[in-house]
Amino acid sequence: MEELLIGIARGLVNEPDAVTVTADEPDEEGVFVYHLHVAENDIGRVIGKQGHIAKAIRVLMRSAGIRENKKVQVEID
Repeated sequence: MEELLIGIARGLVNEPDAVTVTADEPDEEGVFVYHLHVAENDIGRVIGKQGHIAKAIRVLMRSAGIRENKKVQVEID
């Protein structure tokens, strides 16, 4: 899952080496939270206008999580 999120983010940003992902342990509801970190000047590229790209990333990750029977949430830091 982390590799998928890293691959998506690196395709969007100008500084792909600055992309990192950290994952939290599942909470009491079984939700895995992935924190996406990008360079400060690339945050707008990952979020997109009106948050459309961020929403699309979250949908893709939730869909991938469903295939693995996981609940997934993405936070952009």
